[in-house]
Amino acid sequence: MNSNHRPLGLTVAIGALLLDQLIKYTVTYPLALKSRADVGIDLLPFFRLRWLENRGVSMGFFHASSNGARWALVAMTMVIATFVAVWMWRERARQDVAALGLVLGGAIGNIIDRVRLGYVIDYADLHIGEWRPFLIFNLADAAITIGVLILLARALLLREKSPKTETLR
Repeated sequence: MNSNHRPLGLTVAIGALLLDQLIKYTVTYPLALKSRADVGIDLLPFFRLRWLENRGVSMGFFHASSNGARWALVAMTMVIATFVAVWMWRERARQDVAALGLVLGGAIGNIIDRVRLGYVIDYADLHIGEWRPFLIFNLADAAITIGVLILLARALLLREKSPKTETLR
Protein backbone atom coordinates (compact mmCIF):
# COMPACT_ATOMS: atom_id res chain seq x y z
CA MET A 1 0.00 0.00 0.00
CA ASN A 2 1.35 3.40 -0.98
CA SER A 3 1.78 5.64 2.06
CA ASN A 4 3.17 8.61 0.12
CA HIS A 5 0.42 11.18 0.36
CA ARG A 6 2.71 14.16 -0.27
CA PRO A 7 0.88 15.16 -3.48
CA LEU A 8 -2.38 15.30 -1.51
CA GLY A 9 -0.82 17.45 1.22
CA LEU A 10 0.75 19.81 -1.30
CA THR A 11 -2.50 20.07 -3.27
CA VAL A 12 -4.50 20.88 -0.12
CA ALA A 13 -1.88 23.44 0.99
CA ILE A 14 -1.74 25.15 -2.41
CA GLY A 15 -5.55 25.09 -2.71
CA ALA A 16 -6.03 26.66 0.73
CA LEU A 17 -3.35 29.27 -0.02
CA LEU A 18 -4.75 30.23 -3.42
CA LEU A 19 -8.35 30.41 -2.19
CA ASP A 20 -7.26 32.49 0.81
CA GLN A 21 -5.36 34.95 -1.38
CA LEU A 22 -8.19 35.13 -3.95
CA ILE A 23 -10.75 36.00 -1.27
CA LYS A 24 -8.42 38.58 0.31
CA TYR A 25 -7.88 40.14 -3.14
CA THR A 26 -11.66 40.22 -3.69
CA VAL A 27 -12.49 41.90 -0.38
CA THR A 28 -9.61 44.36 -0.84
CA TYR A 29 -10.13 45.49 -4.43
CA PRO A 30 -13.44 44.61 -6.13
CA LEU A 31 -15.46 44.89 -2.90
CA ALA A 32 -13.33 47.75 -1.47
CA LEU A 33 -14.15 46.47 2.00
CA LYS A 34 -11.62 48.77 3.67
CA SER A 35 -13.66 51.82 2.63
CA ARG A 36 -16.73 50.21 4.23
CA ALA A 37 -14.91 49.18 7.41
CA ASP A 38 -17.44 50.85 9.71
CA VAL A 39 -20.50 49.04 8.28
CA GLY A 40 -19.23 46.05 6.31
CA ILE A 41 -21.31 44.04 3.86
CA ASP A 42 -24.13 41.83 5.16
CA LEU A 43 -24.27 38.53 3.27
CA LEU A 44 -26.54 36.59 5.63
CA PRO A 45 -28.35 37.52 8.85
CA PHE A 46 -25.46 35.90 10.77
CA PHE A 47 -22.52 36.60 8.43
CA ARG A 48 -21.01 39.94 7.47
CA LEU A 49 -17.84 40.92 5.66
CA ARG A 50 -15.91 43.45 7.76
CA TRP A 51 -12.42 44.84 7.25
CA LEU A 52 -9.92 44.21 10.02
CA GLU A 53 -6.16 44.66 9.92
CA ASN A 54 -4.86 42.03 12.35
CA ARG A 55 -1.38 43.00 13.50
CA GLY A 56 -1.22 40.18 16.03
CA VAL A 57 -1.42 36.44 15.78
CA SER A 58 -4.35 34.17 16.48
CA MET A 59 -7.17 36.01 18.22
CA GLY A 60 -5.16 39.23 18.29
CA PHE A 61 -2.53 37.96 20.74
CA PHE A 62 1.04 39.30 20.50
CA HIS A 63 0.09 42.53 18.78
CA ALA A 64 3.00 43.69 16.61
CA SER A 65 3.08 47.43 17.22
CA SER A 66 6.56 47.95 15.76
CA ASN A 67 8.35 46.90 12.60
CA GLY A 68 10.68 44.69 14.65
CA ALA A 69 7.73 42.91 16.25
CA ARG A 70 6.18 42.44 12.79
CA TRP A 71 9.29 40.68 11.48
CA ALA A 72 9.58 38.65 14.68
CA LEU A 73 6.03 37.38 14.03
CA VAL A 74 6.96 36.61 10.42
CA ALA A 75 10.01 34.66 11.60
CA MET A 76 8.03 32.80 14.27
CA THR A 77 5.26 31.81 11.87
CA MET A 78 7.81 30.77 9.24
CA VAL A 79 9.47 28.45 11.78
CA ILE A 80 6.08 26.95 12.62
CA ALA A 81 5.18 26.59 8.92
CA THR A 82 8.53 24.87 8.28
CA PHE A 83 7.85 22.45 11.15
CA VAL A 84 4.40 21.71 9.71
CA ALA A 85 5.84 21.17 6.21
CA VAL A 86 8.46 18.72 7.52
CA TRP A 87 5.81 16.90 9.54
CA MET A 88 3.53 16.72 6.49
CA TRP A 89 6.40 15.42 4.36
CA ARG A 90 7.11 12.60 6.85
CA GLU A 91 3.52 11.77 7.81
CA ARG A 92 2.06 8.52 6.48
CA ALA A 93 -1.60 8.82 7.46
CA ARG A 94 -3.58 10.27 4.56
CA GLN A 95 -6.02 12.25 6.74
CA ASP A 96 -3.20 13.75 8.79
CA VAL A 97 -1.36 14.79 5.63
CA ALA A 98 -4.50 16.55 4.38
CA ALA A 99 -5.01 18.25 7.76
CA LEU A 100 -1.37 19.38 7.80
CA GLY A 101 -1.86 20.71 4.26
CA LEU A 102 -4.70 22.90 5.55
CA VAL A 103 -2.51 24.21 8.36
CA LEU A 104 0.42 24.85 6.02
CA GLY A 105 -1.64 26.60 3.34
CA GLY A 106 -3.32 28.82 5.93
CA ALA A 107 -0.05 29.68 7.62
CA ILE A 108 1.59 30.65 4.33
CA GLY A 109 -1.44 32.76 3.37
CA ASN A 110 -1.16 34.78 6.57
CA ILE A 111 2.64 35.03 6.26
CA ILE A 112 2.24 36.52 2.78
CA ASP A 113 -0.11 39.19 4.16
CA ARG A 114 2.20 40.08 7.02
CA VAL A 115 5.24 40.34 4.73
CA ARG A 116 3.42 42.38 2.03
CA LEU A 117 1.23 44.57 4.20
CA GLY A 118 2.46 44.44 7.78
CA TYR A 119 -0.85 42.93 8.92
CA VAL A 120 -3.18 40.04 8.10
CA ILE A 121 -6.44 40.84 6.33
CA ASP A 122 -9.40 39.48 8.32
CA TYR A 123 -12.93 39.81 6.99
CA ALA A 124 -15.29 37.01 8.14
CA ASP A 125 -17.65 38.15 10.89
CA LEU A 126 -19.95 35.38 12.16
CA HIS A 127 -22.50 36.68 14.64
CA ILE A 128 -25.86 36.01 16.21
CA GLY A 129 -27.30 39.44 16.85
CA GLU A 130 -24.54 41.27 18.70
CA TRP A 131 -22.98 38.06 20.04
CA ARG A 132 -19.84 36.96 18.22
CA PRO A 133 -18.63 33.45 19.05
CA PHE A 134 -15.42 34.17 17.10
CA LEU A 135 -13.29 37.18 16.40
CA ILE A 136 -13.24 38.38 12.80
CA PHE A 137 -11.14 35.89 10.84
CA ASN A 138 -10.18 34.82 7.32
CA LEU A 139 -10.05 31.62 5.27
CA ALA A 140 -6.41 31.00 6.27
CA ASP A 141 -7.42 31.10 9.95
CA ALA A 142 -10.30 28.71 9.25
CA ALA A 143 -8.01 26.31 7.36
CA ILE A 144 -5.50 26.31 10.24
CA THR A 145 -8.24 25.75 12.82
CA ILE A 146 -9.93 22.95 10.87
CA GLY A 147 -6.57 21.27 10.21
CA VAL A 148 -5.61 21.39 13.90
CA LEU A 149 -9.05 20.12 14.96
CA ILE A 150 -8.74 17.17 12.56
CA LEU A 151 -5.29 16.34 13.94
CA LEU A 152 -6.53 16.59 17.53
CA ALA A 153 -9.64 14.51 16.86
CA ARG A 154 -7.61 11.82 15.13
CA ALA A 155 -5.01 11.79 17.91
CA LEU A 156 -7.61 11.59 20.67
CA LEU A 157 -10.27 9.41 19.08
CA LEU A 158 -8.34 7.11 16.80
CA ARG A 159 -5.45 6.05 18.95
CA GLU A 160 -3.82 2.93 17.62
CA LYS A 161 -4.54 -0.04 19.76
CA SER A 162 -1.63 -2.13 20.89
CA PRO A 163 -1.35 -5.47 19.08
CA LYS A 164 -3.29 -8.24 20.79
CA THR A 165 -1.12 -10.76 22.44
CA GLU A 166 -1.70 -14.30 21.37
CA THR A 167 -3.09 -16.55 24.00
CA LEU A 168 -1.43 -19.84 24.65
CA ARG A 169 -3.54 -22.90 23.94
